[in-house]
Amino acid sequence: MAKKVLSYNFTGSFNGAKTAQFNVNADDGNLAIILGSAVYIGKWQKEAIAFLQANENTLAKRQVWLFSSGPTGTGDPVELLEGQRLPAAMQPIVERIQPLDIAVFHGYINPNKLNFIEKWAIKSLVEKPMGDFRDWNRITGWASTIADTLKQA
Repeated sequence: MAKKVLSYNFTGSFNGAKTAQFNVNADDGNLAIILGSAVYIGKWQKEAIAFLQANENTLAKRQVWLFSSGPTGTGDPVELLEGQRLPAAMQPIVERIQPLDIAVFHGYINPNKLNFIEKWAIKSLVEKPMGDFRDWNRITGWASTIADTLKQA
């Protein structure tokens, strides 16, 4: 998903299927930061949390957009997360950063990459459907809105 967002009129570095990494400092000239994470067992990935924590002061001075990817199934992804746009533990730092938007996108659970216990837990405990539920039109639409905002800046 990060690769798709970055491919839409943005620059940055992308280091694989899971993480887009940026080094942020006060004088780097970046106008905006777009940061997202898969949500796994109700939490963002530890690398994304560490990035927010390490760069909180700089992010508070920038235009920031956040996104979460995770709920599978049909329907409004925020409703599937019981109204939570971000994991509750992140709320204090996010309030200090004050992002311009927090988006939630449907996610992808690849059953071929899960072990037996993970498959059992997803089916039995959290009762989430497996498969690819990402809405690429919605994702690129969101990226387009950000690009338009930055072009006006």
